[in-house]
This record gives sequence, C-alpha cells and structure tokens, in this order.
Amino acid sequence: MARRFLWVVAGLVVLVLIGAIAFRLYGNEFLRMTLVPNAAFEGGPPPATSTYEKPEMWLARPDLKDNPSLWTPPGVGHSAKTDALVFFIHPTSYLEKSAWNAPLDHADSQWRANLFVRSQASAFNDIAAIWAPKYRQATFGAFLTTQAEAQKALDFAYRDVLAAFDTFLDKAPKNRPIILAGHSQGSLHLTRLLRERVAGTPLARRIVAAYVVGWPISATADLPALGLPACETREQARCILSWQSFAEPADPKLVTDVYDASAGPSGIPRAGSPMLCVNPLTGMRSGEAAAETNSGMLVPNKELTEGKLTKPAVAARCDVRGFLLIGEDAPDLGPYVLPGNNYHVYDYALFWMNIRADAAARLAAYKRR
Repeated sequence: MARRFLWVVAGLVVLVLIGAIAFRLYGNEFLRMTLVPNAAFEGGPPPATSTYEKPEMWLARPDLKDNPSLWTPPGVGHSAKTDALVFFIHPTSYLEKSAWNAPLDHADSQWRANLFVRSQASAFNDIAAIWAPKYRQATFGAFLTTQAEAQKALDFAYRDVLAAFDTFLDKAPKNRPIILAGHSQGSLHLTRLLRERVAGTPLARRIVAAYVVGWPISATADLPALGLPACETREQARCILSWQSFAEPADPKLVTDVYDASAGPSGIPRAGSPMLCVNPLTGMRSGEAAAETNSGMLVPNKELTEGKLTKPAVAARCDVRGFLLIGEDAPDLGPYVLPGNNYHVYDYALFWMNIRADAAARLAAYKRR
C-alpha cells in the first residue's frame, strides 16, 4: 500500500479522460448525463464541535498509526524533528453520481484520498507534522454543472474542512508555524479558508506559505482577498504559491472557458486576468527553469505499483496567462495526462523534490523574520 501511490489516479483520471474527450465530441449534455448526480441534494447539519477530535476523522495527523503522510520514495528519508505544521486538503477522490457529497464511509474514495495524502502531502514531511482531514467532498460531477446543487455540495464540503481546521488550530501547539496546502478541490476550499480564517487576522503571521496548487487564482480578482501576497522569490515567507501544469503545445480551453465566465469573491470578473503562477522549480513568479534544476519528479512504473524519483526531470516556465508550461519534451507518464496536454494529475509529482526544498527554504525565511 505504501508504494502504490499512483493507483489513486487510475480510476479518477480514466473517468476524467473519457469525460473530457466526450466533452469535445458531444458537449456538456454528455458530461452531465454521465457524471453529474441526478439525485436531490441532501445536505445535513454541520459537523458537531467534537467531530474532528476523533482520530478516525483524519487521514493524517501526528498521532495516527500507519500515517500515510510519512511515506517517502526509495532513497529519501525525513527528519525526526519537525518545526512546522501542515494542514493539507486532499483533491477530489469521489466519482459517484448517486450523491452530491461523498459519505465518509465510502471505501473507494477514502482509499484514493489516503493515497493522495501519501503522494502529495508527503512532500512536506521533512519539516512539518501533517494534518489531513477526511471531509464529505463534492463529487467530481459537481464541477461540470451550474446547477444550484453543485454549489450547495461545495459549501457542504467546506463546512467539514472548516470544522477540521478549527480543531487543528485548537490542538496544534500555538508557537508552531503553519503551512497550508491543497490540490484541485482541496485548493478551492483552501482559497475560501484563506479568505475567512486567515485574511486580516493574527493567524496570518503564523503562515509560512500557502500551496494552492491545481486551482486557478486570478491575480486581480482573487489574490487581494486571500490575505497573503504572491510568492515572488524562494526567500519569501507568508505568501501564496499556485500553478497548473501543461505540456506544450498547451490547450487550456477547458480551464479558461469556465474561468473567464466567472468572478472573484468581491464580484470582480476574472475574464482575461492573469492567473497566479509561481514556478515550483525556482519559487519565483517569473523566469524559466531548465530541467537540470528539477531535483526529482515522482514517476510510477508501468504497473503503477511503485513510485520513484527520476532526475533530470522537466523544465518549467510560467506563461503570460499564468499556466505552468513544462515544454514539448514532456515525460511519458502513461494514459493519465488530460486532453490539452494537461498534467493536472501530476502537479505535485512533477516537482516533488523541489516542493520539498521550497517548503524548507520558506520555513527558514520565516524563522529569520
């Protein structure tokens, strides 16, 4: 189990791949038919105050036995002494259309979520103790419709995230710096958490960095509301990183169509605005980094049974719109690259060692301040 980290993408991405191809051939109706729930939104009461006191409500936390966030690829260890804390929100792992939100006892989605924590959150385990909650995530189909139920499902999922975060803050040592991290749906919830729990509060001074990966952040419509600036250099702390990985030639239309039709939290249109892109190879918003600067990407074998670090890996540069481009000579990571040369599934894996180094550098910068 510990080494099977990319099995998590198999079911998810095949479904996404089929859906994306069908979208181009048959349009929104096909996607809605195959992936959007036709059940009524059920909702329910918010989590009780004591819900996240229970260890079984967490995928990872320091006192859990068989903690998946402690995994490392062969040849990589981690420090026994961690100076920081990480609150990590996992991406979508629930694929059913029978309900708008995942039950916490849904075995397949919890298994996938566990492996996401193993392959993504583990990048931080050399400097931080990791907390990753279970939550009643919105199903994948909620991102393919404008039905009111979809937003209700996301709001419902966020209530769990918020309850977990409040428990995390209550239990975490008050003198420890904090890293916030997520991916995809997890990053969407993280943006709201930044607005509602970090921006304009004393807590902002404890944040080493926020890794809002795999979700578009408008530099003009979103960033000002998040309470932290963009990370401009690797020597900067108390800032936000974000990127979305594409090989070239990139076709991000499936992202930009939705993005350009939306607005930020204060109603400012996102249309045409640049997205925040911090290059994980350099920790900077500008410039290009060669493949030789990539310290190691996490790559599966053909059977998807092991993950190992490979170097040299991929180059990276942020384009004008804010997508992270990894060049034309992109690695063959199997059939899980999405249409448009979208390497979304591998946003962490492509830069695993550099993310590890980036977090350590920002913690050091935080301590100097």
